[in-house]
Amino acid sequence: MVSSKTILVFAAFIGLTSCASFYQLNYEFNKNFEEGNIEQAADILDQNKRAAKSKTRFLYYANQGVVEHLLGNYEESNNWLEKAYLFGEDYHKNYLNFAASYFLNPNLIVYPGEDHEHLMLLYYKALNYLKLKNYESALIECRRLNQRLYELGDKYLSENKYQKDAFIHNLMGIIYDASGDYNNAFIAYRNSLEIYQKEFSEMFGLTAPDQLKKDLLRTASLAGFPEEVDRYSEEFGMNYVPQPSPEGGELVFFWHNGLVPVKDEWSINFVAVKGSGGMIIFENEEYGLNFPFFYDTDEDGNASITDLTGTRVAFPKYVEREPFFQHASLEIDNYYYPLEKAEDINAIAFKTLKERMLEELGKGLLRVALKKTVEKEVRKENETLGFLVGVMNFASEQADTRNWQTIPHSIHYTRVPLEKGENQVTLHTDGSKGQNQQTFTFIGEKGETQFQTFQSLESNIAF
Repeated sequence: MVSSKTILVFAAFIGLTSCASFYQLNYEFNKNFEEGNIEQAADILDQNKRAAKSKTRFLYYANQGVVEHLLGNYEESNNWLEKAYLFGEDYHKNYLNFAASYFLNPNLIVYPGEDHEHLMLLYYKALNYLKLKNYESALIECRRLNQRLYELGDKYLSENKYQKDAFIHNLMGIIYDASGDYNNAFIAYRNSLEIYQKEFSEMFGLTAPDQLKKDLLRTASLAGFPEEVDRYSEEFGMNYVPQPSPEGGELVFFWHNGLVPVKDEWSINFVAVKGSGGMIIFENEEYGLNFPFFYDTDEDGNASITDLTGTRVAFPKYVEREPFFQHASLEIDNYYYPLEKAEDINAIAFKTLKERMLEELGKGLLRVALKKTVEKEVRKENETLGFLVGVMNFASEQADTRNWQTIPHSIHYTRVPLEKGENQVTLHTDGSKGQNQQTFTFIGEKGETQFQTFQSLESNIAF
């Protein structure tokens, strides 16, 4: 028998959980980051040392990694991102974490990170190594990325699941390309093209960028595959003509547009319907859902009418932050190069959450069953107290609204030739709410590929 004192402590404990979302709880950091006050955002992270040991330490490490990347501290950024990566490796080997996630309020357990968030860790690490001109280490991160994608293949039941990433293969091709390994670059570009054509176009409405096609033709030619050049030239409708290498090398520019969606919660209210044999069926007519719950019965074999209480199951959902800018291009010597969308992280986030919604439903129903079991035991001892616990159960049900909120909504890129010496390159961004521009200076060197990232943080506020 559960004592009244124990239940009151339990009720007080679950009542301590805040109904504010993770975004709202970290509003000061988010506000500074979104407004481009990166140094202030970094100070806020540094002042919150306890977060490094909290249940959200994955997000603390990941945010530190992004902030240091934007500040140009690439080695320090990689130190934080590697901590997040190692956390993910350890977490996924601990089956107790998975067991706890089924029975506890998800906000009371360590946040494991979403699948696409673990991929983005390695993407940022690869970018940092590219800025440091360490191509081999960048390729190691790409191989880690590819391994993570293979692991996703066994995780979800849907045939139309996210398990391959066209942009990651494209990135691998870009890195091989920059290091002069044109054979492997061609293979990576070809793999990327196939994923865009066979999966990304249907899943996300994202087709292969023209820049990818150009790079595929160029590396096929450089690798000595004339038949592939002819085949893909016909497929793309492009007349490929080999060009001499630019005197100042090339620039590969990644535009990170906007910010990923923020997690919020939605819930389903169930009404209890009395059944036979001590069964209570919780139903929701709107969604056509029902599940049984067994209670003790009275002498006639029926559940007591006083046991009939409603309940609520909470689930996470994403709220999109629509970017201010929809298009961008690079200008150099009065010539414009469009930045093409190569990765839609926003769409991937929505899809991966949708793919696991059955799992989320199962976790939610198990939580409800556990809470109702406690409520039933209290009712045996004290009907009034049991009613209050039922109310507390209803109010304390929460979804996990934690997610990595500093990564981009989408990734766009292009490749431009540089002149030897100083080059002025201007990024033009435009959208329904206005235009903006940013100028960069690059010193061109023959045979060198330079890499640059820029994140447009402007987006609609989520809350």
